[in-house]
Amino acid sequence: MRRGWRFGMLLALAWLVVGFLLLPTLVVFPVSLTDTPYLALPHAGLSLQHWQALITSRRWAGGLGDSLVIAGLSTALAVLVGTLCAIACWRAASWLTEGIRLLALMPLIVPTIVYALGLYRFYADIRLLDTYLGVILAHAAIGLPFVVITVGAALVNFDRRLEQAARNLGASLATTLRLIVIPNIAPGILAGAIFAFVSSWDELVIVLFIASRRVTTLPRLIWDGVHESLDPTIAAVAAALVLATMLLLLPIRRLRATTTSGE
Repeated sequence: MRRGWRFGMLLALAWLVVGFLLLPTLVVFPVSLTDTPYLALPHAGLSLQHWQALITSRRWAGGLGDSLVIAGLSTALAVLVGTLCAIACWRAASWLTEGIRLLALMPLIVPTIVYALGLYRFYADIRLLDTYLGVILAHAAIGLPFVVITVGAALVNFDRRLEQAARNLGASLATTLRLIVIPNIAPGILAGAIFAFVSSWDELVIVLFIASRRVTTLPRLIWDGVHESLDPTIAAVAAALVLATMLLLLPIRRLRATTTSGE
């Protein structure tokens, strides 16, 4: 009975912590359905007017397009560079590759504000401020660590004898990577791509430093809207971002379940 009582208290505490962490995020959903012209919970009833404004507004549609393009291109770049980096470090396995892996993880270790400040100074010299290329490169850098970590974890379970057998049968290094290594670590690559996309999709601090009015992602528009006018459309955009992030993370759970069942 004492053990059951302790387990019940621990479970209740865990749910309190989860509720405390999730409640601020979940509040945006009822606020997005408010019938008032300002940020507030619904008064007389629910309304979809602010979701309609999100869909029909050219400003928000432009922000959505910018976010999708930047997140997509930065994810592709992060996956390409991160996968090659993880495979190279896995094959070499020396003190030098450990240093390279640490450098690849630096955007995840260094505080975002410090990284953004350095980018601002660097981009000012090479004239990449307020450009799509600059934002894409910056977002690719913050997505790179996720790809290196997930691909590195997938390579730990890869049987190197498969690679050796392919090379002994006359396959080139490029063919071995394309037909043997990459298909076997595809779940790790996909997981890293999803995390890289989500990190770019939700990123704000870097955009505030290196972009002004030309590049307007959804998080940037939310930030501007909070400072300029408390339009409830902001809550609809925030709710859409939360839903998109949750939908993107669902494949991670399926990949984990597939990998577990395969083992």
